[in-house]
Amino acid sequence: MARKSLFKACKNCKALVNPDDSVCPICGSTNFSDDWDGIIIVIDENSEISNIAEVKKPWRYAIIVK
Repeated sequence: MARKSLFKACKNCKALVNPDDSVCPICGSTNFSDDWDGIIIVIDENSEISNIAEVKKPWRYAIIVK
């Protein structure tokens, strides 16, 4: 549960960002949630998991954003 306080999730692209960030570095959104579950770390944007998760950039992403 403590891990959630380390990040907030972008509601648009599910990127996990620092709590003090005001703009998502992936999509530029300003809409965030502290209520998220699961994490995917994408290193290769051409990997199978990045295709399944529909992410285009290497980053850390939430699986579920509420």
